[in-house]
Order: sequence, then C-alpha cells, then structure tokens
Amino acid sequence: MIEVHDLLQVQSDSAEPLQRQVQRQLREAILAGRLLPGAVLPASRVLARDLGLGRNTVIHAYEQLLAEGLVVASRQGTVVAALTRAATPRPAAVAHTPGLSQRALACERRRTVAQDLLPFMPGIPALDAFPSALWRRLCERAQRQSSTQDLSYRHVAGEPELRQAIATYVRAARGVRCTADQVLVTDGTQASLQLCAQLLADPGDRAWIEHPGYGGARTALSQAGLQLQPVTVDEHGLNPPAAWWRERPPRLIYTTPSHQYPLGAVMPLQRRLALLEGARQAGAWVLEDDYDSEFRHDGPPLPALQGLSDDAPVVYLGTFSKSMFPSLRLGFIVLPPAVADRAVASAADLCRRGHAPLQRALAEFIHDGHFAAHLRRMRRLYRERQQALREALSRHWSLPHACVGGRCGMHLVMSLPAGVDDAALARDALAAGLSPRPLSVYGTGGIGGFNGLVMGYAHTRAEAMATHVRTLDRLAVVHSRRR
Repeated sequence: MIEVHDLLQVQSDSAEPLQRQVQRQLREAILAGRLLPGAVLPASRVLARDLGLGRNTVIHAYEQLLAEGLVVASRQGTVVAALTRAATPRPAAVAHTPGLSQRALACERRRTVAQDLLPFMPGIPALDAFPSALWRRLCERAQRQSSTQDLSYRHVAGEPELRQAIATYVRAARGVRCTADQVLVTDGTQASLQLCAQLLADPGDRAWIEHPGYGGARTALSQAGLQLQPVTVDEHGLNPPAAWWRERPPRLIYTTPSHQYPLGAVMPLQRRLALLEGARQAGAWVLEDDYDSEFRHDGPPLPALQGLSDDAPVVYLGTFSKSMFPSLRLGFIVLPPAVADRAVASAADLCRRGHAPLQRALAEFIHDGHFAAHLRRMRRLYRERQQALREALSRHWSLPHACVGGRCGMHLVMSLPAGVDDAALARDALAAGLSPRPLSVYGTGGIGGFNGLVMGYAHTRAEAMATHVRTLDRLAVVHSRRR
C-alpha cells in the first residue's frame, strides 16, 4: 500500500514555499486519481513528522485543499472528496481536449513580423522616414499630463480632442461631411469593420465585397455571420450587375473607391453616384474604406464618396496605420448623423476604449500641422520610390508583364504570364528575402482569377529597387521554364 508521504517530494532548497509544495503535490495526486475519493489523509501531525516539516505547514496545506473542495472534513479526519474526474481518469489515448473553432483555424497567420518588414511587402509605410523623435516627445508630454482618471475605461467613441482633430482633418482633406460627434475612434480598420458588421447588419444579411479585395474585410464580415457576395471589379472599381440590386440586394457594401485594393482602380463620379442611388433604393449601407488615398501621385486626392451628398448612406472608414505606422493601432469611423448617437451608445456594449494619452498625442500631432507635413513628405518620397520600382522593372524584368494601379497609394500590381504560379513565386521570393504578395490570395470568389504580384514600394529604398527586382526576376525566369 502506498503511503501518502511516498507521493510527496518536498524540497527544502526549492524557491517554492514548503506549504505550496505540499498543497500542489496533494492537489495533483487527487486530480490524477493517485489518491482516490474517500481516502483518509494522515493527521497533520503524522504527515509533518513523515516529511520532516512543521505541523503548521501541513495544516495550512490541508486548509487550502479544503477551500478548493478537493478534500472534506469528517469524523475520520481529512478525506479526499468525491470528484468524478479523479475517480475515473480516462486513458490519454481517448482523452479529448477542446480545440480551436474552424473560424479561428481559417484565420491562422503564417507570416512573421520579420517577414512583414522585407522589401516589397505591401501595406507597410516608410517607417524610416517617420518623425519618431517628435512623436516620442508628444507621447511623453501627453503621458506626463495624464491623470488617474485616464487609467479607467474611456468613452467608447474616443478622446474628444482626437475626435475633433479627425473631423477637422477629413472635412478639409477628404471632403467628408461630419462633425466630431459622428467620429468613433477604433483600433484600426479591422476593428472598424467588425464593429460596423455588428452595428449595421444581422447574421444572415448579405454583404457585397470586392473581388479581388481586402482579405480583412472578408474575414470581418464573414465572422459576423453575413452572407458574402463577391463583386468582380473592373478598371473603374466595384461594378455590380444591375439585376443584383433586385435579385441579391445587400445590407452592406464594402468598397475602396478612391484606390481599389489591391488593383488600384479609381471609381469615377458617375459610378459613385450610381452606387449611392442603388444603396439608397436597397436600404443598404456603403462601407467606404479610404485606407491610403492621401498618397495620390497625379494630383490632389479625390473627395470621398461620403461627401457627395448630405444624406449619403455611407460609413466612412479611415486609418493611421498607412499614413503613420501600423503599430499605432488607431483608426476611425465617421457615422451618418441619423444613426451616430444610437450607434455610439450600442458600441459601448461591444467594446472598451483606453489609451487616452496616446490619443491626445495624436490629436496634437494633427492639430499642430505635423500630420499634414508628414503626408506631404511621404507623397514626395513614395512618388520617388514608385518611379524607381517602375524603372527597375523596365530594365531588369525579363517576362511579359503589365503594371496596374499606381495613381496613388503605396503599392503596384504586376501581372504574371499564365504559366507562372504567383503563389509559388511569392514563396520562393520570401525565402530569398523579399515579400511581394501573390495577387491570387486576394480573390474573394468572384468571376475569374488573378495572377500577379502585389509589390509594396513605400518601405523599400529607391537605391535598392534594382537589386531586388533582379533577384525576383531570376526566380520568375526559373518558374517560367517549368511550364
């Protein structure tokens, strides 16, 4: 018969206190079934003697096990409680540990942080050109001026200083019609889309999304239980068949009209007006993702779709991840006035807001003109880097190709010959230290497939473009010979 003290290995030189060693090891023995229900533990005096410990050490361990419900006090003494799991332990071979949901598994990210910083990664701004010292001073000042109230939950819509700064900026720079009361600060575009799906649609409602398009929108809307309807884009952006307004009416329409992602189309005025009228007739909301239109290279940025009329059924989404830096994790929603108050009240039950000093630092960054100055510098820099990429492709790229997009933003899309698998080429490029993204992964199920590379140039120095393009070309030529 195994004695209780034989199950315990108490070490006096351990960093773990003796009392915790005793209670932990007894707990493990009970849960594993080595001490069965009804077993009487030795008297505290006896176990203390057998282990060479003080009696109080054992008494306190027993008291903790009693509080946890693992033992009970009876006339016989301290008795192991009747625990179903402990009484009939299952063999490891048939044990079932709950796994992740299919939704979670579908969202598994296979890229590392380091890979996201490699040349040609789309969506990464010129981090080396951001005024980090200035930003650090603003953050430190905002932190010094914060109070203990800032440590609590903040208003769900964000700090009033930042909401006002955002409203002032988008009115002047993007033609958005809004007041600060319509602005709701979020943790970025992904969070904005998730919140819009919860606030503006119910599970089972239909959402139109662009094909090809932003994968984050597909994920956010599908995880909200919406029925996704891919709409294939053309050279002018989202182009739903006229019959779909009757046959497949949407509740939400996700679009990137000022710079379609990833193909770069700019939606002309006539199509914008038709989209707004169709949405009005269908009772749908248009989610306008204006992710990087500040960086227009052939003229001033086009006005936002939201600002075309006072009653436009448009929810405007903006982000600072592209204009400043991704880890800032701040974006915003401009809600239509008809639903702004109710939506903000409902959002209070769906999310919590914090980071008050950070938001105030950003408000000061915008208010004092630093944000506008930074955008002007980045527009010049990105024009130079895009031109360097185009020149490198014209000189060093061997295969037939065409570049689309480029009128604004931070990336180009380069088509590939039919015999070159863009996903396989992108994998080899990643192994070689480059990070273009295959165009095919942006497909959302619409008509036709797409084969090419989405090449970010904002984070890649102009003088390095030729070297990187030559490396990519060598890989592409190898793939073309495998046909």
